[in-house]
Amino acid sequence: MDLARPAPAHAAHATASLTSPAPGPAARVRRVHDDETRAHASVPHDTGAPAPPAPDVAPDPSGGRAAVFFDLDKTLVAGSSGFYWARAAAAAGLISRRRLAADGWANVRFRLSGSTDASTRAVWERAGAFIAGKRVRDFERLSPRVLAGLLPRLYPQMLAIAWQHQDDGRPVYIVTASTQETADMVAHVVAFDGGIGAPLEQRDGRYTGRLSGPMTYREGKVRAIADLAAAEGYDLAACWAYSDSESDLPMLRAVGHPVAVNPDRELARVAREEGWEVIRLERITTHLKAVAALAAVAAAGGLGRAAVVARTTETRPARGLTRGVRRAR
Repeated sequence: MDLARPAPAHAAHATASLTSPAPGPAARVRRVHDDETRAHASVPHDTGAPAPPAPDVAPDPSGGRAAVFFDLDKTLVAGSSGFYWARAAAAAGLISRRRLAADGWANVRFRLSGSTDASTRAVWERAGAFIAGKRVRDFERLSPRVLAGLLPRLYPQMLAIAWQHQDDGRPVYIVTASTQETADMVAHVVAFDGGIGAPLEQRDGRYTGRLSGPMTYREGKVRAIADLAAAEGYDLAACWAYSDSESDLPMLRAVGHPVAVNPDRELARVAREEGWEVIRLERITTHLKAVAALAAVAAAGGLGRAAVVARTTETRPARGLTRGVRRAR
């Protein structure tokens, strides 16, 4: 199961003691083969909206070998990827509707205000305890249902930007605090060059609820991309990174081309002061719908009602978003 935005490294040690060393992030990147074309990625669904504008991706003047790193939640996809794992698990009878309602509520709040270290720690502890002892195969079989919910929420504008980077010769990677399984799955489907996420420890075909390697959160993401850069010969000063969250400031500051996407308040402040590029895709109507849904969940009180509201508030980002794209320096 996806851990959405797990705890920072110090919190992960409290809940996920690493019992055996694991390969570094560069070693566990699963790359997409060259013959896997973007035709494989039939996302996002056609909604009749105008095509997104051609991305403006300038070449790097430094001449160093560059790569591009994308955060996942609220950067490539609207909301939290972890919610779609929870919804798929509920449909398969692996979690209760009460748990789904709680995760739906958390997803709405994440859409509104982003994550904090405290909320991240709580998600990690809850998810780690839940998956402990569960069969890995059972969660692997959820992948089609997870993708069915997740793919329509991908931002077409961000995919266009990522694919333009690839066409300009820069490999593109997902670097996320979600699980390695989630990073691999999404990177494969959208024809990125690889993905790095939090690796879940497995023993005898079951999850232990612990991590088997470094947590890819805050400074953990910097270690991940630095390891990958060392292995592949990338110059971080020539690289790009895209994220929505203040928690990714270490990664954004580690590269030569940081870009804030749907930034939370703190990241927006830093981007403004540093003169970073900003891309805004979230529309005010989306936030208003999320507020209304949150109020409806609280007022309804019923678990079934809460689950339905949580599901219906996940709107397709492809609709009408081309007018909402805004870049700033």
